[in-house]
Amino acid sequence: MWLGPEEVLLAGALWVTERANPFFLLQRRRGHGKGGGLTGLLVGTLDVVLDSSARVAPYRILHQTQDSQVYWAVACGSSRKEITKHWEWLENNLLQTLSIFDNEEDITTFVKGKIHGIIAEENKNEQPQSEEDPGKFKEAELKMRKQFGMPEVEKLVNYYSCSYWKGRVPRQGWLYLTVNHLCFYSFLLGKEVTLVIQWVDVTQLEKNATLLFPECIKVSTRDSELYFSMFLNINETFKLMEQLANIAMRQLLDNESFLQDKSLPKPRRPLKNISALKRDLDARAKNECYRATFRLPKDECLDGHTDCTLWTPFNKMHIPGQMFVSNNYICFASRAEEACHLIIPLREVTIVEKADSSSVLPSPLSISTKSKMTFFFANLKDRDFLVQRISDFLQRTPSKKPCGIDREWKWNAADPSSEEVPELPSSSPLAVSPTSALSHRPVSFCAGQVPTASQGLLKLFRRNSEELSGPKGAKEKMKEESWNIHFFEYGRGMCMYRTAKTRELVQKGIPENLRGELWLLFSGAWNEMVTHPGYYADLVEKSMGRYNLATEEIERDLHRSMPEHPAFQNELGIAALRRVLTAYAFRNPTIGYCQAMNIVTSVLLLYCNEEEAFWLLVALCERMLPDYYNTRVVGALVDQGIFEELTREYLPQLSEKMQDLGVISTISLSWFLTLFLSVMPFESAVVVADCFFYEGIKFILQVSLAILDANMEKLLQCCDEGEAMTILGRYLDNVVNRQSVSPPIPHLHALLTSGDDPPLEVDIFELIKTSYEKFGNLKADDIEQMRFKQRLKVIQSLEDTAKKSVVRAVSGDIGFSMEELEELYVVFKAKYLMSCYWGNNRAAAARRDQSLPYLEQYRIDMEQFTELFISLTPWACGAHTPVLAARLFRLLDENRDSLINFKEFVTGMSGMYHGDLTEKLKVLYKLHLPPALNPEETESALEATSYFTEDVTTEETQEDKGRRNENGPDKEEKGTSPQDYRYYLRMWAKEKENKKETIKDLPKMSQEQFIELCKTLYNMFSEDPVEQELYHAIATVASLLLRIGEVGKKFSNRPTRKSEECKANNTQDPVSEEESPTSEQSQNSAVEQQPQAEHEDKASTDAQPEKTQQENQTLGDGSGEGQSSPLQLLSDDETKDDMSMSSYSMVSTGSLQCEDIADDTVLVGCEGSSAAARYGSTIDTDWSISFEQILASMLTESALVNYFEKKVNILQKIKDQKKVERQFSSSSDYELSSVSG
Repeated sequence: MWLGPEEVLLAGALWVTERANPFFLLQRRRGHGKGGGLTGLLVGTLDVVLDSSARVAPYRILHQTQDSQVYWAVACGSSRKEITKHWEWLENNLLQTLSIFDNEEDITTFVKGKIHGIIAEENKNEQPQSEEDPGKFKEAELKMRKQFGMPEVEKLVNYYSCSYWKGRVPRQGWLYLTVNHLCFYSFLLGKEVTLVIQWVDVTQLEKNATLLFPECIKVSTRDSELYFSMFLNINETFKLMEQLANIAMRQLLDNESFLQDKSLPKPRRPLKNISALKRDLDARAKNECYRATFRLPKDECLDGHTDCTLWTPFNKMHIPGQMFVSNNYICFASRAEEACHLIIPLREVTIVEKADSSSVLPSPLSISTKSKMTFFFANLKDRDFLVQRISDFLQRTPSKKPCGIDREWKWNAADPSSEEVPELPSSSPLAVSPTSALSHRPVSFCAGQVPTASQGLLKLFRRNSEELSGPKGAKEKMKEESWNIHFFEYGRGMCMYRTAKTRELVQKGIPENLRGELWLLFSGAWNEMVTHPGYYADLVEKSMGRYNLATEEIERDLHRSMPEHPAFQNELGIAALRRVLTAYAFRNPTIGYCQAMNIVTSVLLLYCNEEEAFWLLVALCERMLPDYYNTRVVGALVDQGIFEELTREYLPQLSEKMQDLGVISTISLSWFLTLFLSVMPFESAVVVADCFFYEGIKFILQVSLAILDANMEKLLQCCDEGEAMTILGRYLDNVVNRQSVSPPIPHLHALLTSGDDPPLEVDIFELIKTSYEKFGNLKADDIEQMRFKQRLKVIQSLEDTAKKSVVRAVSGDIGFSMEELEELYVVFKAKYLMSCYWGNNRAAAARRDQSLPYLEQYRIDMEQFTELFISLTPWACGAHTPVLAARLFRLLDENRDSLINFKEFVTGMSGMYHGDLTEKLKVLYKLHLPPALNPEETESALEATSYFTEDVTTEETQEDKGRRNENGPDKEEKGTSPQDYRYYLRMWAKEKENKKETIKDLPKMSQEQFIELCKTLYNMFSEDPVEQELYHAIATVASLLLRIGEVGKKFSNRPTRKSEECKANNTQDPVSEEESPTSEQSQNSAVEQQPQAEHEDKASTDAQPEKTQQENQTLGDGSGEGQSSPLQLLSDDETKDDMSMSSYSMVSTGSLQCEDIADDTVLVGCEGSSAAARYGSTIDTDWSISFEQILASMLTESALVNYFEKKVNILQKIKDQKKVERQFSSSSDYELSSVSG
């Protein structure tokens, strides 16, 4: 590569000059190439250890002038070929020009200008984002690609100097972190270490320090554990590794591949050695943390943050903290976690102004909102810039106020006794259409459906009015009054100051009239609802009346959702629940519908109207409980892992017992997925939901720990899982809420677990208080960190489960062992994943559907199959191998969707590796018949069209007809969920039918297809140790079969030949019984046909290019001239077989159908023929041969029998393939024999 000219003072140090002219020197680094001795080893080691960016390129070109002592580096190269190309360009284009100059300074100026011009020209073609990367970083990325053989699409994120511990010896080198791989390179005193690990293979990342290792990073995969240490900044490195591994896990989980954010703001000052990708990942991490802290929508991007103070009127103090500014929000978080949080949506802002500075309040900023609240920030470092940014964002904020923005929550705050809503019977139709809470426009959701009211269902179905006037009602009124005082002091709505006082009020239980409002505020759902007016109504309109798998599951679960509550014993509540769940299933088809969503949504509908419940469900599924409600409940499994980890930390005595009983995995899923709503009495569970919406998953974990702690003594005495489950079940059934004003709802779970002893009641508020006292020190940041660690473990565990399921599913029909199948699955999946991130498009990622069975989730196309086939096949055919791979792919792709799954892949591989000679030949035979043989491959197909249309289409075997008929529906059924059990019965029946195939079912082969088969065999035997014997054998067999075909043709062309319709119905040649036993007659007829065969086949061998001397010896003296027919190639040994030919010619008199003919007409021993020869050849369309005849002929040659019955170890093939993948195009000339890692 050309370099911007850099000054070099000592041209001879560590370099050897190989070429020179008056103006330039070409130099090689000492120790590169041959020899080098100790000096070379030392130089190589210094390059690795001391170079600040990456290894020094082994070649360079310097510019010099005669009188100057200063040299200028103008080019470097990783190989002699690359540097020679630059050298030749300089000699051809610059030497003559430079000789004209008189002044040496002018020469140097001209050379530098020319080189800069070349570099500028090259950079024009580069992608714009690469210009953001510093020069040193580009150089490191280039060397990384050459060192590890990575394509250009593989982007380097960052690189670090560190040591890799090989045994007890540290190897100093460079760690390269790319989007998809972790790579390490070290060269120390002749010992080279190269490591490449895919992030998707990482099962654990840990940062720890032990006695053996200093502070280090441990990277675990399924096969090994790697230790890296001596980082300059270990925390930064570890954080980046976590991010990259997390991106890989997302790819495995939901197919989200990494797409770089091109819209990042450019840095205000150049960042040294930081790539655009690294900035992108840093920005992502900050965005995720920002959104999680303030519960903001998923598309919100942080623009910046700054230290400041906030004036809090409720305690008359300036609280230090940080201000965060993004596209649509200004947020504040105090340094003390409990002190104050504030969220100001820009849609609410009316005035932003700079106040006068003073010594008490330097650089103050005041922000006023529509709700008449004013916020004072001070101690802002760059106030003018901040105001400008806020002003820019305000201009982009829609000036049109969304409807309902200043809604006053009147129905929530009003006295419930004033709202006399009669109870509606299930059959009562409402004349009024429901109204959207925001848009206030009528929405007709679906004709004939009973619409719901625009408020919480609890208000419509509240029957027990005595509770409201009694002591419980008074307590509820006091709670409401406390909240009203809080609203007065701290503000109401999204701009409320959130402090420790807010948390205390939440812990005491939110009043029922305020529950819906506060759930929306604390979860952040209110923001999304306000910014998407009418979205829910439109979604309902689109989704109602449409059916899919999700809607079927929803219908099934509707009446199981809180059936004990009167609101859901009525069509009003059921219809509302149906609409919300269906709308969400259509909004997010990735999740669709998952069990437990119905229980949570039914509770949301009790306190909120439909639209509010919908947006709360969005907040739950997409932000607060990520990945909980997908098909594999990954999020819940991740938090279950965190729960187990916390149990080990806080309750070590109980942890071991619970692990032995296996209880945690059973209880935690039901607790977490439904937020305790399915295991606690309703009145108590909603208080847990109050705290959850304020605190997040942290509260669910701490209350779970408190429940285990309260039952520790009993649990330690348990003998089995059932006893432990009963203890916990009875405890939870008796968690009561004595303050609830709602009528008690019978809890079905409680009825099942009731015992003889009167249970001890547990007050929910006492349980919450205990959980905060004992386990309140849990931090949200720590939980996120633990989530990452557990996510790696859970997803890799699920992948292992998937692998075992797939292997078990295919193992019954395949000849491979379980170990071989597992290794093949790993290779197959790796090839699929590689196409996801190295493919030219994202089609590979798009074709993975998580809802499909494991076997169908990973599917590869023809290009990826060809790569696997070339590396794994025992039938290597040189340049012909890709052609064979394409044919096998077409044969395996029964449903013609151009994709094959793992079962189809191993079926094809098994045909080549397992079974006897007959089975292997059967696979090879099928590869030279349609559909494997593409009709477009043959240029002679048109000549035989009439023959094949008459013979083939009408002469289909029953099995092929059945297969074709069944493949039709398969096209629709593959990739969709089976509708019922009949689908599986059809599949099983089809599998059994396929097993019945015998060699008699195989169609006959035409002459051109037979020639293609000979061509394949010829290529297959190339470079085999017994190559000569195999060529001799195949020449004998091919000649024999050509004559057999001629005999068959004689009988098929008899004068008594019947019409084509009759032929279609016949399954046997019209050979009379008296002709069959006359072997002499058949032998004589074969001899009579010999001249004709010679004449017809001679043209095909004309114009054949001469092969190597070795091939000429194999083919005989006449083959070099290109004039002899296959029959002339017979040796004395071969002629001995003539006497036995008659028996083979009549091996099978079955006249099975012939299929399309093949391409590249080549006779025995000919690898390829010219176009002239092909067009000049005469293909005999009446000629055909059966599989039995080929098999019988092959069995006469021991060389062929031995070749096909030879055992090949596929595990060794897989191992060799991995080695080949690791032999990267090294950028050095070091001896590979010294590789030690």
